Order: sequence, then structure tokens, then C-alpha cells
Amino acid sequence: MAHTLIRPAARADLARLTEIYNHYVLTSPVTFDLEPLTVEQRVGWFQEHADTGRHRLLVADEEGLLLGYASTSRFRDRAAYDTTVEASIYCAAEAVGRGIGSALYRELFAAIAEEDINRIVAGITLPNDASVALHRSFGFVQVGVFSQNGRKFDRYWDVAWFERSLAR
Repeated sequence: MAHTLIRPAARADLARLTEIYNHYVLTSPVTFDLEPLTVEQRVGWFQEHADTGRHRLLVADEEGLLLGYASTSRFRDRAAYDTTVEASIYCAAEAVGRGIGSALYRELFAAIAEEDINRIVAGITLPNDASVALHRSFGFVQVGVFSQNGRKFDRYWDVAWFERSLAR
């Protein structure tokens, strides 16, 4: 098995990050984007992350091929929410089930361990047993479900919300 390096994302990674994300746009309700995005459309999202601070973006790099990414992003734009971040994770279809998600989250949460963060939240479109299990394994607890709040593929989807403290 090849060595997988977890590292901060670089601008040169954006095309592959967009490719991974667009797979889910086209095939899954895990994201509520309805049309694939261009690399140019993802630049703003990419620039919201840095190598330091609360908002990080890490990639899983296996000998130059990106297999997934995980991020912490702004939860809401009002200042009182600044100590809450939203976690997100996407693995390339060919990497699902290989432990890449766990490796990404382990490194991501270690990277932000000293930041001024009180809560990490995550929204998971249901059903998604694998994502629920991943988040629970990192100490997330379900705090609620928004019912039928997204429409994709001609049906409505529920989104479960999970949270954990940074220091668990």
C-alpha cells in the first residue's frame, strides 16, 4: 500500500479538489449543489482557508494523487459564531472505505487543537451510515435533524446536525 501524506492544500490542488467534489454533486445528495462547479467557482472557497487559524483545508496525497480532503470553515458570518467551525470531508470515489477520512479528520483536528474554537459542527444528509459512523468515532453527537430541507434528484432530504467540542 502506498504512503498517504496528509498536508495543507495548495492552490495547485484546486482542480483535483473540484473534481472530487463534483463527483458528489452529480451522484449523491451529500452536497446540495445541483450543478458541477468550475475551478474558478471554487477559488473563493479555497481562499477562505489557510495554513494557520481556525479555517483549514487538508488533503490526502498518495504519491501525487489526491484522494480526499477535509476542512473547517466559517459556520456563520456573524462575529459571535467565530468560535464555531463547520467540518466537511470528501473522499475520491476510489478511496472510500480505505481509512482516508479518518486520517484526514485526525490530522485536521490535531492541526486546530490550539485554536480558539469551542464547537465543531457537521451536517450530514440522511441516510449516510458511513459519515454518521465517522463523525461519531471522532466524538460528534447528533443534536438535531432538519427535515426535508434540501431538494435534489427530485426528492427532499433530511440533514442531521452533529457537534463536538474541540477538546473532547
